[in-house]
Amino acid sequence: MVFANDHLTQTGHFTLKMHPQSHQKELILASTSPYRHALLARLCPSFISHKPEVDETPLPGERTNALTERLALAKAESVATAFPAAFVIGSDQLAEFAGRSIGKPGSEEKAVAQLMQFSNHSVNFHTSVAVICKASAFCQYTTIRTEVQFRKLGKDEVRRYVALDKPLDCAGAFRSEAAGPMLLRAMNSSDPSAIIGLPLIAVACILRDAGFQLP
Repeated sequence: MVFANDHLTQTGHFTLKMHPQSHQKELILASTSPYRHALLARLCPSFISHKPEVDETPLPGERTNALTERLALAKAESVATAFPAAFVIGSDQLAEFAGRSIGKPGSEEKAVAQLMQFSNHSVNFHTSVAVICKASAFCQYTTIRTEVQFRKLGKDEVRRYVALDKPLDCAGAFRSEAAGPMLLRAMNSSDPSAIIGLPLIAVACILRDAGFQLP
């Protein structure tokens, strides 16, 4: 498995205002995803999770990376409005295949169908993250692209994989942190945690800009 810098795509990195150094900062993850919670816990032992209220309907003609970026910002904004003094992390991920956005399958049948169409093809996973603090007028966001190259797959093995990993709540029906790599030829990204749902390299950079001490 290769992680190559030349497969990184970043869009819309933007700072309204740098937050001055402070000894006390509240951090909120605008997500109830157990995957994102576990990832952020690697960087920050103290944070809370809060479910954002966001309409995730795509806009007409909206490209996948633009959609994930807009939703990451909307999720962070939704929670930051309720907690203006906190630094809020929002994130969103979608797969992109054949010019279409691919979300969570929701059922085993749809998971098998998603993976079978990826057979012997490359799929781009776009993972966006945004950090907002209303009180400090702080906003930074970025999008990481991960290219996932699937090998030629058989329907029986895909059914076995879905039964094993149960990736029904994962974009593209694929869990790289579990048994998913057995379906692949290669994976290319500058941020290996992005495919799981939260790009930790990007998050760490943004939080340091916000004045968090890491580690």
